Amino acid sequence: MRRANIVAACIGLCGLIVSLPAARAEDQKPIKALLVCGGCCHDYLHQKDILTKGVSARANVEWTIAYDPDTTTHHKNPVYDNPDWYKGFDVIVHDECSSDVKDMETIDRILEPHRHGLPGVNLHCAMHCYRSDPYPMTTPWMEFTGMNTNHHNAQIPIAITFSDSSSPITKGMDNWTTIREELYHAEQLLPTAHALASGRQNTRREPESVVIWTNDYHGTRVFSTTLGHNNDTVADGRYLDLITRGLLWSVNKLDSEYHKPAAHARASAATARVAAAPVDTASAQASGCGCE
Repeated sequence: MRRANIVAACIGLCGLIVSLPAARAEDQKPIKALLVCGGCCHDYLHQKDILTKGVSARANVEWTIAYDPDTTTHHKNPVYDNPDWYKGFDVIVHDECSSDVKDMETIDRILEPHRHGLPGVNLHCAMHCYRSDPYPMTTPWMEFTGMNTNHHNAQIPIAITFSDSSSPITKGMDNWTTIREELYHAEQLLPTAHALASGRQNTRREPESVVIWTNDYHGTRVFSTTLGHNNDTVADGRYLDLITRGLLWSVNKLDSEYHKPAAHARASAATARVAAAPVDTASAQASGCGCE
């Protein structure tokens, strides 16, 4: 009887030992991120690759890209035609430029999963999207991003100053000055938002403005930055570090288990519209955003 008990205990212990590596593997599953990009005024054709490869070189993130080659402000990204567009993802990165998409049914379809806990990251022109009523006052989309902003300054280098160095997103990051970039003017940083950094251009036309912040959207974590118009900014290691940290923070995984290169970084198309239309890179970088 005693021998049988010892054997049973050994079997149970072996089972426990075998299960531990499986549990660790489960904990280290990559974060599944959807990048929604396309629209007016930016070189999304190349930025989608710069961004996804740069983040996955820094964090365990697996990407799906919903790239819309349409270069106007009124075209809805086809990924949103699917009512289940968000399912299977841990975080959505909004990098679209669709200011004239104002249909509330579409906007509600985009916002609904975020209202129910799906984390979000908003980059640059995403802040100037979906200008439904009561624009230029705060719209439902602005409540999601955490900022009312409806215009930007000319492309001039932006001096970035971190205002909250205690945040895990910005901790240890040094102030820096970008290349020529658009400084979005914050008409209002909403009460649900928390500023992390501000930017100033060498001009008297616009005051200092918040450029990096977080937002509490119905309990959902949202990270946003208005930086990122030009390819050189998106490719800047400091920018990619910032976006990586913001994304990891949004899913509450800004830790050593996930803040390391993805083992198998890959990106796939989320929609049938993946054939890229030719993009005039020089024009896209030199021109201002058409949603001013």
